[in-house]
Amino acid sequence: MNILIIGANGFTGRRILNDLVAREKYNISACSLHEDILPGKGYQFIRTDIRNASGMQSLFKEVCPDIVINTSALSVPDYCENHHNEAQSININAVEHLAHACEQYGSRLIHLSTDFVFDGRSEHLYTEEDEPNPINYYGITKYEGEQRVAEYCGNYAIVRVVVVYGKAFPGQHGNILQLVADKLRKGETIRVVSDQWRTPTFVGDISQAVERLMTHPKNGIYHICGNNCVTIAEMAYRVADILSLDRTLIHPVTTEEMQEATPRPRFSGLSIAKAKREINYQPHSLDEGIKEMFS
Repeated sequence: MNILIIGANGFTGRRILNDLVAREKYNISACSLHEDILPGKGYQFIRTDIRNASGMQSLFKEVCPDIVINTSALSVPDYCENHHNEAQSININAVEHLAHACEQYGSRLIHLSTDFVFDGRSEHLYTEEDEPNPINYYGITKYEGEQRVAEYCGNYAIVRVVVVYGKAFPGQHGNILQLVADKLRKGETIRVVSDQWRTPTFVGDISQAVERLMTHPKNGIYHICGNNCVTIAEMAYRVADILSLDRTLIHPVTTEEMQEATPRPRFSGLSIAKAKREINYQPHSLDEGIKEMFS
């Protein structure tokens, strides 16, 4: 089976790449905009700009993928809010080109998306049947990307994830839990939002789910995240407690007090009932994920 991983220098993409290489049963190609941040054995790396349609055609012609895993995105909400054209080119236009290429080559597309497609006004965990209504430009572009996949690709799975955390590799940006740990270890205070709820996702669980979805016979959207719905402040407190760090350095603040430039959903917890039912998805608890992350 030929697998193409797009965004293989990124946090989630690299974890998926490493896990699939370790299985020693796939023919794997990986690509990213920049050179391989952590060269290794068991895969070929091809530097590619997915915004270039002709470049994507050349990539598909070379690899002839059975499975395409797209982890690439412009995913910083504040940046997207101020760089609409760039966000659209990566999160919408490139995804459309990718969907067309997958359809042309008969590839199954696994496309990663986000909880930020929702507006946060729900009083229950969002299911795959709930109607998206994004409140920032990042969410708008990711929802539009989902629609392009469903419209142009006949064999696909859309994977929505939430606040992905885990151990970063050299050359990668960290994540909110790593940031908390780093600051607390330095004895620095940190302000954390206390009235936004999420279902944080251990990166290894995404990798597990993606591998199962590669051969899953159904198309559709799958919520792949943790089973604990907590505030972002509670995530920080869990890190402090598990690592025996000073939790008094954590200062919980409201969304209004944080004065974030870009609106974010107050509640974007996702239900994983469908993933449990269809692919036997069993995620780490938040405490388990934190312990593994810092082990």
